Amino acid sequence: MKTSAREIFTGGIVLSLTALIMRTVSVAFNVYVSGKIGSAGMGLLSLIMSVYSLALTFAVSGISLASTRLTAEAVGSGKKEDVRAAMKRCLIYSVVFGSLTFIVLFTSADFIAGNWLGDMRCVRPIKTFAISMPFISMSSAMHGYFTALRRVKKSASAQFFEQLVKIYITSVLIGTMAYKGIEEACIAVIGGATIAEIASFLYTFLLYRYDILKNFKKKSRGVGIVAKMCSISIPVALSAYIRTGLVTLEHMLIPRGLKRYGASSERSLETYGVLQGMVLPIILFPTAFLSSFNMLLVPELAKAAAKGEKRHINYISERFLRFTAVFSIGVCAIMICFSHELGYVIYNNHEASDFIKTVAPLIPIMYFDSAVDSILKGLDQQLFNMRINIIDAASSALLVYLLCPKIGIMGYIVTIFASEIFNLSCSMVRLMNVTGLRINLVSFVIKPLICALGSCTLVKLMFESVRAIACSYLSLFIHLFVALFVYVMFLIATLTLNGEDRVWIKGLLKVKK
Repeated sequence: MKTSAREIFTGGIVLSLTALIMRTVSVAFNVYVSGKIGSAGMGLLSLIMSVYSLALTFAVSGISLASTRLTAEAVGSGKKEDVRAAMKRCLIYSVVFGSLTFIVLFTSADFIAGNWLGDMRCVRPIKTFAISMPFISMSSAMHGYFTALRRVKKSASAQFFEQLVKIYITSVLIGTMAYKGIEEACIAVIGGATIAEIASFLYTFLLYRYDILKNFKKKSRGVGIVAKMCSISIPVALSAYIRTGLVTLEHMLIPRGLKRYGASSERSLETYGVLQGMVLPIILFPTAFLSSFNMLLVPELAKAAAKGEKRHINYISERFLRFTAVFSIGVCAIMICFSHELGYVIYNNHEASDFIKTVAPLIPIMYFDSAVDSILKGLDQQLFNMRINIIDAASSALLVYLLCPKIGIMGYIVTIFASEIFNLSCSMVRLMNVTGLRINLVSFVIKPLICALGSCTLVKLMFESVRAIACSYLSLFIHLFVALFVYVMFLIATLTLNGEDRVWIKGLLKVKK
């Protein structure tokens, strides 16, 4: 086993723990916010955030992947003097795109709110988050640099700092503004996030400046770097523009479709807010364990591809894909098994419980697709991702437009399933063609599924036999922890985690002398 696998594991653990804490705090804070502004407020906030996502896509324009790839390739090829030149150009790129996004948002907020979102209460929130765009763009480039060099602790500390500032400022603002109405509450939430993004940028810049001056003293003229940067970032950016634009259109169509289905404007926002603002954060919460590893795969695979190390690419890819499959199937089963408890304890909302159980079967597809996309990005397949993402987003917007007026919110849920299945199918075919990697359905799907069903059934019967109902955060945590522990025991007992896996894990955990 290569040392790099251990380095990915170590860096991934640091980032995963950070992401887990951050995601836990985020969900808890989301519960606090939803309690303050209600389901309708969460719906309006989710609607505003769909525009935020589109704006963020324009501000970043693929620079994170570009800075990661350029830094990793410069170090991997022994041309360390190119790192400073590459990062200088990446930061200039960020300033230009971030500033343009700010100008467009600030000057067109009235048009976006009135003609796109159909709610003039969105004007001031849009102008508020527009201020953060240049700062987020530059932070994205610097985080790409830290990712390429596995300086994960620096990225983690910046995330902690940002979250602390966000929680404090937002809590203060909500306390003084939420009583004035939904619009003021949304401004409080978005204003807190904007201040936190600016503070995080300043913190990250200090870390970046110290690191690059210390470790990369030599400079180069950077011949050809701009062309290389654009060849990476522009395809990703174009894909993201179209995809995010279509996703934003899709989210704007949902409340309108629900109204055509027969729901009132307020009820449409409430239903949309429960699914988008409450349920999906729970469904995506466990990705804190996976997203960090997926992110670290990109520079590792870029280096391996540059050296022509196909066996190493397949080894790393197969291991992480199997881990993703085993993990996601377990999470899916636990979410379905405890959907009632999750919705009741976290949000005290039975509608949220029903949505969790309905959407949870999508978890293995969603998580696995994310891992495959990360591998393809590391192998310079962003053009392929661009084409698939555009087709996927266009199809999703069309399905929402056709289905929501006829079957209500189930139209959106059907769209999510169709979208994820299509995306994963295309990505898997591409991955197998590029790498020759083959998936063993028995070890990837069948055995983990049997273990997940067996463990959840056993745990559910065990708690029912003692009449232990998860009615608090502590009891819910105990239920989920026991279910996860039994699942791991089933994996070991059925040799789903075999001897080779245990040797590999021990190698990852071994402390280097």
